[in-house]
Amino acid sequence: MKIQDICAIAEQKGCTVQLNKELKDYTTFKIGGVCPAIIEISSAEALGELVKLCIDNSIKYLVLGKGSNILLDDKGFNGIVFHIGNDFAEIKMLDDTTIEVEAGCSLMKLCRFALEHSLTGLEFAYGIPGTVGGAIYMNAGAYGGEIKDVLVSAECIEPDGSVVAYTNNKMDLSYRHSAFQTNGSLITKGVFKLSAGNKDEILAKMNELMGKRKDKQPLEYPNAGSTFKRPEGQFAGKLIQDCGLKGYSVGGAMVSDKHSGFVINYNNASSDDVKKLIEYVQKTVKEKTGYFLECEVRIIDY
Repeated sequence: MKIQDICAIAEQKGCTVQLNKELKDYTTFKIGGVCPAIIEISSAEALGELVKLCIDNSIKYLVLGKGSNILLDDKGFNGIVFHIGNDFAEIKMLDDTTIEVEAGCSLMKLCRFALEHSLTGLEFAYGIPGTVGGAIYMNAGAYGGEIKDVLVSAECIEPDGSVVAYTNNKMDLSYRHSAFQTNGSLITKGVFKLSAGNKDEILAKMNELMGKRKDKQPLEYPNAGSTFKRPEGQFAGKLIQDCGLKGYSVGGAMVSDKHSGFVINYNNASSDDVKKLIEYVQKTVKEKTGYFLECEVRIIDY
């Protein structure tokens, strides 16, 4: 079985197939070469069957949401990309304070849905440019909040195609980490438990945090969010700035002069530009401070 055969099955399952598309259009870094096939996933059943076909036939695959925490190669991806987006983004209330949402729903949409129902607990996530699936995968967080604080459970597809539900305490959620980063499970749904709140206060907090993002983060340039994880007892951005690296560039990639914790694509950067800059920052900070900055961005090679 070849890529075109899996694409044909995907269409039978109600998925949309796009051939030979540039992956830079699917990432917030705006970097990435051509992929033979991008399949817009329409259901958990379709995702499970298609992924199992890829595994059984040794076809490379990659699951993408909004592509907000990833660096793809300029040479492209020699396999199938399963895109979890608007075709797989249903959101509904289970009870007065519990929301069930499919993995392709954006965090922005989920936050606005919570606001409409006067539910508090997700304000920290407003403005994070990712999907629910990606947020669970990374245990996304900001301004003192994390996904693990409000996530009750997640429904996943295992590599063998079976559907499994994980409770919060089974996901190994910690700082920018979950079990899904190593166990091969694909997140299809999340259940969030929030609290009743005051709609005006919730909106005010969301607007306050969005204002902070715009003031402090280089949102005007393509980037993949915070490039490095926070070392214990320190801040990556401060360490980088203290090493004199603010504004340092390699090709079209640059350490943001607005926030040193971000590597930005300021001038048509290549994937190699970004990788070389990340390596240089890591090497310099280690030599000057003793801290090794672990990369938070997922780097996917060809």
